[in-house]
Amino acid sequence: MIQNRRVILSTLWIFVTLNYLYCDVLSLMSAELLNALLTGEVAGLKMNETTLLISGIIMEISIAMALLSRVLKYNANRISNIIAGIIKTLIMIGTLFMGTPSYHYMFFATIEIGTTLFIVWYAWTWTQSEENKEVQNSLK
Repeated sequence: MIQNRRVILSTLWIFVTLNYLYCDVLSLMSAELLNALLTGEVAGLKMNETTLLISGIIMEISIAMALLSRVLKYNANRISNIIAGIIKTLIMIGTLFMGTPSYHYMFFATIEIGTTLFIVWYAWTWTQSEENKEVQNSLK
């Protein structure tokens, strides 16, 4: 049975997004982070409208990819998954060097980096002939 890469990629983006969000929820339970947020600066970053907008855009990448992985045509789908996966991987690696990450953050970051690297590999190895077989099977 051929697995539909579109569905798998979409599911992986949902999985990684839930990991990002739950890590953020747990982080808000940290007194140290809450105190830093109240001062308006976290790990050297000023928490202002620009920072929050950039954070929202970064999070929207993975949220949008959950949908786009299902609806984009093959070439656009493959390329966007590779690019989005690389961007999210690099951002997560970069965040590990901002201050001293907590244990729960390192745990989730490892899962998130592993997932986005897998997404890049999975999209990279996706072939046009495989896509054609998936489309033919869906029409049966």
